[in-house]
Amino acid sequence: MKDVLTLSLASAIGVSLLVAPRGETQQARAASPLTIEQLIDIRHPSSPMWAPDGRSVVFVWDRAGVSKVYVVDAAASAPPRELPGAGGQLAGAFWSRDGRALMIVKNGDLWRAPIDGSAASAVWTTPAIESSMVPSPDGTRVAFVRAAAGTTPGAGAAAGRGGRGRGAGGAAGDLVVRTLADGKETVVVRSLEHAIGGLGWSPDGQTLVFNDVNPPIRHEQTPEYSGSKIIYTVTENVPGESHAIAAAGGNPTSLGMLGGFGGRRWLDARHLVVDRTSADFKRRTTSLVDVGGGEPKVLHEDVKEKFWSITGDANAGAQPSPDGKWIAFLSDRDGWDHLYVMPTDANDRRATLSGSPIQITRGKFEAWRPAWSPDGTRIAFDANAENRYGDRQLYVASLGGDPSHATIAALTSGRGTNIAPQWSPDGTHLVYQHTDPHNSADLWAIDVASKKTMRLTDSMPAAMDRAAFVEPEMVKYAGPDGVQVPAWLLVPKNLDRSKKHPAIVWIHGDGVNQNYDGWHVQRNYAVYYSFHQYLLQKGYVVIAPDYRGSIGYGRDWREGVYMDVGGKDAKDAWMAANYLKTLSYVDMDRVGVWGLSYGGFFTLIALTDQPRLFRAGVDVAGVVDYAMYYEDPYHGGWTASRIGTPAQNPKVYANASPLSHVDRLERPLLVLHGTSDVNVPYLHSVRLIDELMKKGKSDLASFMTYPGEFHYFTREHVLRDAWHRVEDFFDANLKSAPRTSH
Repeated sequence: MKDVLTLSLASAIGVSLLVAPRGETQQARAASPLTIEQLIDIRHPSSPMWAPDGRSVVFVWDRAGVSKVYVVDAAASAPPRELPGAGGQLAGAFWSRDGRALMIVKNGDLWRAPIDGSAASAVWTTPAIESSMVPSPDGTRVAFVRAAAGTTPGAGAAAGRGGRGRGAGGAAGDLVVRTLADGKETVVVRSLEHAIGGLGWSPDGQTLVFNDVNPPIRHEQTPEYSGSKIIYTVTENVPGESHAIAAAGGNPTSLGMLGGFGGRRWLDARHLVVDRTSADFKRRTTSLVDVGGGEPKVLHEDVKEKFWSITGDANAGAQPSPDGKWIAFLSDRDGWDHLYVMPTDANDRRATLSGSPIQITRGKFEAWRPAWSPDGTRIAFDANAENRYGDRQLYVASLGGDPSHATIAALTSGRGTNIAPQWSPDGTHLVYQHTDPHNSADLWAIDVASKKTMRLTDSMPAAMDRAAFVEPEMVKYAGPDGVQVPAWLLVPKNLDRSKKHPAIVWIHGDGVNQNYDGWHVQRNYAVYYSFHQYLLQKGYVVIAPDYRGSIGYGRDWREGVYMDVGGKDAKDAWMAANYLKTLSYVDMDRVGVWGLSYGGFFTLIALTDQPRLFRAGVDVAGVVDYAMYYEDPYHGGWTASRIGTPAQNPKVYANASPLSHVDRLERPLLVLHGTSDVNVPYLHSVRLIDELMKKGKSDLASFMTYPGEFHYFTREHVLRDAWHRVEDFFDANLKSAPRTSH
């Protein structure tokens, strides 16, 4: 195989992205202190969709959990405008055949929302509730599920906002195809046969595929001390078979169990490319499935000694090119997440492949979120670079008919993150998300040929003084085994370094996540970065480690938690305090620690393993015991893939249970948790508080419950209370008159 280009940040050609916000002249904004109300006002854009003519983009703009759909001109400088009647989500939305309106499911009916701003109107209304609406490839028909009498679409598929949803995401009802021109309907599958989810059309519009949706099993986890009035449950999803059926009706053909992790995509009118991750996370398989039945043919496998660790945000799954000649995917087989292309046999889909996978990118960086151009000749993706793991740039790989001679061109450069490129219908532009040290997430568009950029949104309140924001600095320190741990240090501007100041260690969540050079790319963690900018203006020094297990630094760093969760990775996190000791302006008697989810778990370990290192800590929805996490059917496989089962590795689980060590707690602890959390069930914090009381530590703990809130805090009144509560807690425990250095 011929050598391919090594992607290098030094070769990047681009333009600076720090320009005046869209629709605003470049004038100085009045400087004013950052407030919590301003933090709440920062919006987050998501789900951009190009209009068929490529002239505009629709997207969702969220403010404190309230989302609305907007449309923006991709070439002009006019600000975005809300799309009347479009609701607050684009999931399931599709374009009308004329490209002038969004088709949206609303109250169980199909509605048309013109992007010119005129009033939305119903395409049809029926007494029954319809869901899972999917247009045929030519836009003339819509397939959907009409709910059976007495059922609710999506029952058992309650998804946590901002988190990973539970349930199978389907409904009990008839599978119906409706012709838009005359309203004629064909019942393809009757409700008595199947509960339906995962609905999709073949490219030629002749075949429908769907999944059986089995009822979820609910398990009770209520502790004895809870009594009979409050019941805690967890949900176990039961996979169902996938089927193919003629869109005109007939007998469905079983395709077997195509569920699992990853998606399915069409290679041609008869074949699906399906990704599956094994239950033990040690095998990621890409297979070719014939809608006529038969055994799937394996196209590619990654077999892991430890566990499959590429996160879902990478969009690593197999993607056939629009012309069906190639299949692109990501693999970390050489230690880093890289882009590969498999050639297919355009004349005989029964064959597995016409050649071996070809590696397109190489180097010590992670290439993510690949997207094929409409003509199937190029792949856009985002990637970081060696020694710049908190920045991401956009690139385009041009295959030129031979991936072994692919060329790679950089589109963006400079500080910040540019992610998730999406091609315009004509393949000339990309829309993407950008963040940097002075801007939270916004949508931008770029002309691929000229590299000219256009800012599409400005998500920050106009009153914010962006010049006052502190830029992160990457630092490193020795972990427990001497390995260097990367971290981001933020020091308040104009800090009097002749005096001692309080500091805070922030521990990110998810495990497989990271901090960035500026605002976080995800809304769920961007709100915490915003709050840290607020704390910086109050005089706190902040350090945020990317402990082993974090993304951005390659496979080995991600998989460094294997059989050691709560061990060296947790030490990586709290040992950020060792770096703070080297800073003459930090008062080590006034250092706090806090984190969300996995970060809350590490906070509890830090406060119990090192009871006098930190003056105070905040646990936001943290795991308190991984044996308890393993018991949850929703999280058991994820846990077992990293540390086995409690029976197999009792010592590892004991290490991963701060709940069993709370008798060591000596410093104040604030616990925040929402009752509707499905990522880390609320019961974790209930058990923590109960154990603290048993050990006589309740005087050190404060617990705030947020009724109805999910894992990632979103609602305005919750954010306002949480941020003020954390501010007051740290101020009370860390904020005293700065000491003069000796």
